[in-house]
Parts: sequence; C-alpha cells; structure tokens
Amino acid sequence: MKTRTVMALVKKNLKGTTREPAALFLVILFPLLTTVAFGLAFGGMDSGGTSEFTIGVVNMDSGPYDSVWAESFVGNLTEVNGTIVTHYDDNTTGQDDLLNGNLDALVVIPEGFSESCDSYWQTPGDSGSWINSTVELYVDSGSMIAGGAIPPLVQQVLLNTLFGEQSMSLELPIEIGSPSSVVVSDMTQWDFMAPGMFAFAGVFLIMTVSQTLGVERETGLLGRMATTPVTSSEYMVSQTLSNMILALAQVAVIFTSSILIGYQPDTSLAGLVFAFGIVSLFALTSVGLGLITAVLSKSPDVATGIAFIFIMPQMFFGTFMPLGALSESIGKFMPSGYVTHALTTLFLRGAPITTFSVWMDLLILAVTGIVVLVVGIVLFKKRGIK
Repeated sequence: MKTRTVMALVKKNLKGTTREPAALFLVILFPLLTTVAFGLAFGGMDSGGTSEFTIGVVNMDSGPYDSVWAESFVGNLTEVNGTIVTHYDDNTTGQDDLLNGNLDALVVIPEGFSESCDSYWQTPGDSGSWINSTVELYVDSGSMIAGGAIPPLVQQVLLNTLFGEQSMSLELPIEIGSPSSVVVSDMTQWDFMAPGMFAFAGVFLIMTVSQTLGVERETGLLGRMATTPVTSSEYMVSQTLSNMILALAQVAVIFTSSILIGYQPDTSLAGLVFAFGIVSLFALTSVGLGLITAVLSKSPDVATGIAFIFIMPQMFFGTFMPLGALSESIGKFMPSGYVTHALTTLFLRGAPITTFSVWMDLLILAVTGIVVLVVGIVLFKKRGIK
C-alpha cells in the first residue's frame, strides 16, 4: 500500500466534499446550525425530570451508640418510590462510582447520627442540649435534575425517620450538608445536551459515506478505478482517513460554536484532546456502517433511506434525547451512547481522563469501530464495486 496514493485519494475525497453543496451541508453546516439552534433554544431552559434515582449510602454510624436510627433512615430511603439504594463500606468507593456516573447521589451517614436523634427526643424543646451532626450529600453534577430533586428528597426521608409519615419541617439537631458535587444550579438544559451533540453529528457520516460511494459506483468511477494501479486497500484506507478528518472538523465546529454561545465544558486541555480521539474512533463505526449501507443500496437515493436505519436508533438512544430506564438499556447497544457517556463524564462531571469509565467507553468504541469497519470493507470489496 502506497502512502502517497492514499493521501492523494484523501485529498480527492475532501475536495469532493467541499465542492458538493449537499455533502458540505451535511458534514459541516448541519452540525453548526444544529448546535447554534439547540444552544440558543435550550440555553435559557432549566433542567427537566426523571423517574428513578440510584443513591449510594455509606453508613459510618458504627460507634458504641445503638445505630437503629441510621438503619431506619436507610430503610426509609429505600422505600421511596423511584430510588435504588446501593450500600458502600467506605466513602472512596462510593465517590468513584459517583464520578463514573453509576450513581445519582451519595449519602454519607456520619458517626453519631443515632446519638443526635436520641438527644433530640430526650429534650425536644432544648436545642442547646442536642448533639448536632451532618449527613453529607454528594450529587452527580452530570445529571439533569439530580441536584434539584435529591436534596429535598433526602430531607423528607430524614423528617420521616424522626417523626414518621406525619412529619413536618421543624428545627432539628441534624442537617443535610450542601451537596458537594452539585454545580447544576447554574446550568441550563443545553449544558446537559451538548455532549450528545458530538455523537449526534457523527452518526450522519453514515449517510455521507454511503451516498459518496453510491455516486462513485453509479457514475462508474469505482469501476474505472479498478483498472488503475490503485488497490482496494488504498481506496478503503483513504475513505476511512478522509471521513475521520471530517469527523474532527465537525468536533471543531461544534466546540467553537458551543463556546461562542456560552458553553463551558468542565475539563482540561487533555480532556478536550481525549474528546477528539473518542469521536475519531466513533467515526470508524460510522464509516463501516456507511460501507454496509452502500452495499445494500442500488443508488444514492436508496442509500439515504437505508442509512436512517442505522442513524435513527443511535440518534434517539445514544445522544441527548430524553431517556427512560428502558431507553437507557437500549442505549448500551448504541456506539453513540458511549461517546455521549464519556463526554458527559469529562465535560459535566469534571472527571480526569484517567477515570476508568471513560477508558472503558474508549475501548468499547475502538473494538466496535474496528469490527464494523472490517465487516463493511469485506462486504464492499465483494459486492460494492459493480
């Protein structure tokens, strides 16, 4: 395989994209217009709602005092509709799961919690004799509404624990700590949607690749190319590289336009570089699916319709679309979902690039991209040039 030939083909592909208005719109102008439109439309909106929260609990109330109050608090939290409670032995493990997006919140019950409850009931009218303590609460800053919904939920559970179902808001010896991880109070819905925009734009490479190959096959360019010294490997590599370059161009466009309308990702320069890398891997999957679409299509027009079979599920289940429990489960089978999850962890949760979950997302995308690309290349080499 000759590098010079590959680069010449890459240059030809990129020139073809810039000279074709429809392709240029789909690859560059569409992400730009979508980002600006969604950013301006949702930038002034507050976050929405959800039906289920996963809450981790670290019970440190293991002193000489009877911990029945702490156990009652955890039991009441478990019984709340829409909560899934996970127990942790230490704060570090719980914080790791919160950082990786496995929890919506982490509640740390302090040592002396039960003693504080007992001190209240011994002298309910004498606040000076109470033993005060604080339940620490950490909320996922990458969740749309966790920061607004979970603190009052935990406060209500505390009241129910002390007074039963007929509880009311009273002065108490125990307070809920300010959620340490919450930065959602000054975020808009666009802040939560922005990570999914990168995957949203990337899925449309499927259509671009399939249409380009369909046109080249329909016009006989692929057939004529088969009579030249250009090998099929050189042609396929050039298609992959040129579309990865287009994917990076999309990322640059979305980043620039998002920042210009006020988006500020909570990550470092290394996180931004990582984002470019993970979108590049996602481009491999899109190119592979584009090749498969081209094989199944008899014309560029048919390729457009078939491409949406691959585009729509990824768009609705793996980008910024609202998700329920079932949709989130389906999203685990969508490559775009891993792009969105990784960028959400980096941009919203402020996690470092050494975070385990983002590297798992990267690995899954790499394996998926290579497998789909190889399948697409094999099928196209057998049936595509006709």
